[in-house]
Amino acid sequence: MTAEQRFLLLLIVVGAVATVLGLVSKRTRVVPYPVVLAAAGIGVGLLPGGQFPRIGGSVILLAFVPGLIFEAALTLDLGELRRRIVPVGLLASAGVAITVLVIGVLTHAVIGLGWSSAFLLGAILAATDPIAVISLLRRLKAPAGLAAILEGESLFNDGTGVAAFSAVLATIAAGAPSLGDATIRFFAITLGGIAIGLAAGVLGSTLLRFAEDAPLEILATLVIAYGSYLAADLVHASGIVAVVVAGIVVARYGARIGRLHGSQLLGFWNLLAFVLNAMLFILVGAAVPATTLLPVAGLVLIVFLIMVITRAIPVYGLLALSDLRGASIPWAWRHLTFWSGLRGALSVALALTVAGATGVDSRVSAVAYGVVLLSLLVQGGLMAPVMRGLKIESAQ
Repeated sequence: MTAEQRFLLLLIVVGAVATVLGLVSKRTRVVPYPVVLAAAGIGVGLLPGGQFPRIGGSVILLAFVPGLIFEAALTLDLGELRRRIVPVGLLASAGVAITVLVIGVLTHAVIGLGWSSAFLLGAILAATDPIAVISLLRRLKAPAGLAAILEGESLFNDGTGVAAFSAVLATIAAGAPSLGDATIRFFAITLGGIAIGLAAGVLGSTLLRFAEDAPLEILATLVIAYGSYLAADLVHASGIVAVVVAGIVVARYGARIGRLHGSQLLGFWNLLAFVLNAMLFILVGAAVPATTLLPVAGLVLIVFLIMVITRAIPVYGLLALSDLRGASIPWAWRHLTFWSGLRGALSVALALTVAGATGVDSRVSAVAYGVVLLSLLVQGGLMAPVMRGLKIESAQ
């Protein structure tokens, strides 16, 4: 079988498996689709024979992540986000910094990772991915404010988390890793991404003004999403930050003119996000066979526990700071925000990019992937009973 035939076989298998798993998830109603996909990814990684081509982290970042991020930005409830901007802003800024620092310090102290690799692992695990949670929230018709906090945090900390990851990785590659150098690089990467995202969003909105039918709007938004990422990546700024900013600019423009929310455009982006998510974990399962996790299984469990404990600090601390009287963010929302800090597609893509990187501990990639799988299977698998226990559908 040629390489081209193997790649076509991979696409066929991924599509068929994703469809079957989607039907299974829909029938059970209590098992979120990303959780089922994570389990399927493990199964794909165990298949013998090495028939599937390996997909690198850089390819995943370029092909999958911009589409997922832009769809999230395009469908965000901007009005509700504006009302929840303080908790979202704190979680996506100070929360990411706390997560990177605490996970870095604890993994250095507990499992002996070097400082630079420990902080890199913290940056990989800083971005949350609550897709499984949001799907259940919508099914239960939970409060819009809670969904805005979870979606807003995920969208913005994708940008800040990847910027932190890029800064730490760059300072490692420079040969003299230091906290000061990483901090300077973080701000340069983030500000560059913001500038490019604003420019792409404004130019894209101008282009959309002349698009008078859905196919042209769809094509224009695809150009904005992937063009903003590529432009930022070429100048070593944050492509994810650029996509987030561009997506919000386009969403704001669409809300103002009353367009870009038609069934065809949103239907396309919903379908694209579904397909990208469905393919991602199965492709990753082929790229990182589950057998590679066996030698680091103990480390994976320790880091997973560190990650869960660390999550409590920004959630309970920063949400309390943003709601001193405890009136606008009920305790049930805070508990769910803590438990819903799942790690997903983005963390996996970042983990793959550092596999074999010079100056990075060889265990970082496998440990990060294992932690993401545990997060999806344990936190995601228990999400439905946790939400029922918190009576989240009736929280006000």
